Amino acid sequence: MIPAPEGAFTALRTQLQDAAAVFADGPGALEGILRGIVDDVERAVAEPLEIFPVCHHSPASAIAMARRLREKQPKVVYLELCEDMAPLLTELRNCRLPVAVQSFASEIEGFPADWAPLSVVAPVTEASAEYQAIAYALDTPGVELVLVDRSSDHVFQWETGPRGDSDGAGDPDAPETTEQTALHGDAVGVEIGDLRPRFAELEEHLLRHGRVRHWSEWWHQYVELPLGDSDHDTYRQVMLLIGSLFRRLAPGHPGKVHVDEDRERYMWTRMREHLAATGTDPADCLYVCGAFHAASRVAEFGVHGSDTFTVGPPSGTTWRHGLIPSSHGAIEAQFGLAAGSVSIAATEWAKNVRRTGVRPFRLDGQAGTKKRAKPKKALTTTVPAPPVPPADRLTGFLERPPALDALDEAELLGWSVEIVRAARRHGYLASTADAIAVFETSILLAGLRDRARPTPYDFQDAAVTCIEKDAVPGRRDVGRLVEIMMGGDRVGQVGYDALPPLARDVHDRLAPLELRLQQRGVQRALLDIASRPELAPCSDLLWMLRRLLPPGAARPVMGERRLGERSLQESWDLALGTHQRALIELGYDGVSIEQVLEQRLRRAAYAPQATAAQVLEAVEDALLHLRGRRLADELGTRALEVLASERSVDGAPEVLRRVRRLLAHYRTSEPVLPPWIESFVKTGYAHYCTLLPTAFTDDDATVRQVAAMLGFLFGMEALALSLGCDRTQLELALAQSHPADPARTALLWAAQTHLGALPRTALRARCAELLANPLVVPAYPRYLSGFVHALEPVPGLADFVVEAVSNAFARLPDEVLLPWLPTLITTLRAGGAESAPLLIREAGRVFPARLAELDGWIPPWLLPPEPPRAPVGPAAVTAGGLPLLAAHPGTCDALADLLGCDGTWATDAAAPAGAALLSRHPATATALEILLSGG
Repeated sequence: MIPAPEGAFTALRTQLQDAAAVFADGPGALEGILRGIVDDVERAVAEPLEIFPVCHHSPASAIAMARRLREKQPKVVYLELCEDMAPLLTELRNCRLPVAVQSFASEIEGFPADWAPLSVVAPVTEASAEYQAIAYALDTPGVELVLVDRSSDHVFQWETGPRGDSDGAGDPDAPETTEQTALHGDAVGVEIGDLRPRFAELEEHLLRHGRVRHWSEWWHQYVELPLGDSDHDTYRQVMLLIGSLFRRLAPGHPGKVHVDEDRERYMWTRMREHLAATGTDPADCLYVCGAFHAASRVAEFGVHGSDTFTVGPPSGTTWRHGLIPSSHGAIEAQFGLAAGSVSIAATEWAKNVRRTGVRPFRLDGQAGTKKRAKPKKALTTTVPAPPVPPADRLTGFLERPPALDALDEAELLGWSVEIVRAARRHGYLASTADAIAVFETSILLAGLRDRARPTPYDFQDAAVTCIEKDAVPGRRDVGRLVEIMMGGDRVGQVGYDALPPLARDVHDRLAPLELRLQQRGVQRALLDIASRPELAPCSDLLWMLRRLLPPGAARPVMGERRLGERSLQESWDLALGTHQRALIELGYDGVSIEQVLEQRLRRAAYAPQATAAQVLEAVEDALLHLRGRRLADELGTRALEVLASERSVDGAPEVLRRVRRLLAHYRTSEPVLPPWIESFVKTGYAHYCTLLPTAFTDDDATVRQVAAMLGFLFGMEALALSLGCDRTQLELALAQSHPADPARTALLWAAQTHLGALPRTALRARCAELLANPLVVPAYPRYLSGFVHALEPVPGLADFVVEAVSNAFARLPDEVLLPWLPTLITTLRAGGAESAPLLIREAGRVFPARLAELDGWIPPWLLPPEPPRAPVGPAAVTAGGLPLLAAHPGTCDALADLLGCDGTWATDAAAPAGAALLSRHPATATALEILLSGG
């Protein structure tokens, strides 16, 4: 590049100085800004290493880049992109654009723990200048591509927060979050050419005077269209002018400005290092960067800049890199662009290619592109023209009125007909008259906005105005239909060869299903494992994917997997192509699904905030999916440690449910229980006995949690006592419990009844006293709630709960019962859902089966008690007490002979009084008397 001659921009500088003096009523700040803009342009143009300013996803930038690469044919291309992403760029040819280059770290070091996981993405579309540069460098022999921007690690080192919010954050024009717009997740976006005013008043001024709704429309109207057919020098100087203008008018947040300047120092330092190491002539190089960074004023700017900037060392975080699918909607959402702007840019790119005749660069074998008829050859070396100093193209460009494109009636008419057809397919009552109205309204809106040719944004406004009525009949409104018609939310795909080893292994192992797993959408997989045993490994893999991937990636329709159970037939809805990003990110954690699952289980079990219930869940998942005792025993030991350190009972219901399931599994599948679960039951028994008195009075503990504690104590009591626990500890814990809440009081009564400390008759009497006390009747539903929860630890009380509810309906008058009935229903629904089957079964056993029998039916608890039977003495055998034995003595005689007993039948004489055994054997009583008397 030839330096600009002295005074090349003198005329423009003088003109801007005069304008500043007129508009600002004398020289001052405005003059300094305008003169500084010209100085920035002149400095960048005079740099020996050619700077090519671009805007992110700009069709004009892509066309200018393709044209310049074919003219200049540089030997080295410096690209503003994270330098650690370079090895991945060759894999772009195995993908269908748009995709994003990603750096990912799940285990971080040197950053706050709440930042994890860290993710950086750089989206690439075909209608972008960076893709043109990448395709040219990778497919042209002898050309080197060098990424010069900060590494992914430095992206987070230089950020003040974990998210690195973009300028578009909070933009009201940004699209809403959907499945497609969330493809990038919470990743920090790295883009080339973030060209948007950072001065809110400036952007508002441009939008208002440009008569547009959002920034994407302003850029399309006033930058994209004028620069679409401009020559290289004009394009470059205009982009430098815009970058310098936004930079000087909007310094922005000091922290963000500091990061921008550090990036520029970083890139120029890397380029000078590469030039010094390779000896490349700067004239044979091309530096592709955003227009905002091209107009830099740092001291390190240029080939001959200072070398005072030092790059800090990376942190200890291990980064993994890969390609993930992207979409137009995801790019718009991440960078704060208007909905549909990237799709419209793709449409404009295709039109520019056809109109200008420029041959764009595409990677050989690129998915989604047409195959070339002949193999690509190296670019022919052209004789360079004599160097000509760049002239001032800005003055003519700024003074020339905008070239108004003629109205393309055929294109606009085609749009109008197509949107009416699409609207009718989606339920709108659109007709030919609406197509004519859209056509005329588009021209009218363009005229009101000083445009000779309606833009896609004008057409979208006209379509919404003319077709959309009060309600949207389908899933999509008219604005969304226009976006789809203009190109739609194109979603990229990462090819098989570009997938990480784990993702390729998943596709290989699921090959017997004979499905196109990379295809987007839901596919149904049918597994008849009984007739095709080779599908059993596929079933195991699908259950692990269900555990690791988002809910919609692998959803079982038929089939279930529990401890000790395996389905013989299964049906799955698979959407691995739609959730390709999640599958790829699994590959960053390991080389197989089993390895990643083991890491996730360990991470969940050893997390600082892990609870005993969560660790037991990890134990269950290890048994279900990995089937090995090693990991399950290790995690079980961890569950024992966590339980011993817990001081609350929040997870008691979940602990009870999982321990019961694990015990049932081990008792049916193992000869002996593992040592860890025996220790868990023993420790849990003592632990919950200790916490029980406090839980009964703690307002933070719910009745369900206290009931779960009692369920653990009563359900595991036999095993705990066999392992050395003492039941006295439980009895003392209940004796020290003094709840004030009615539900907990009823729960305590139920526990005392189970232990025998409170007879059934006493419990029934207490409930009768509650119903007889008018002051307590309003709280009676809460007592019933406690009894319903007591069915968890004491299921034998089901008949008593039915009795308590029945007595309430029988004894309470209507004026008390009717206001109380909604509270009762709400209480039973909230607290008795799990115990409802038990109550219904017990009620069905107690109540009569037919309605006719109800009138004469008497509840069992109201029947008079049966008189106790008289004990049967020896004389009763012969006196008619047992007439059957007396009538047939042969049976007893035969049994006595078999047992070797000698005896005779008793007579009718009176039986001896007292203990006959002691009188027959007095030696025992004599020895006891001597022992007690001490003689």
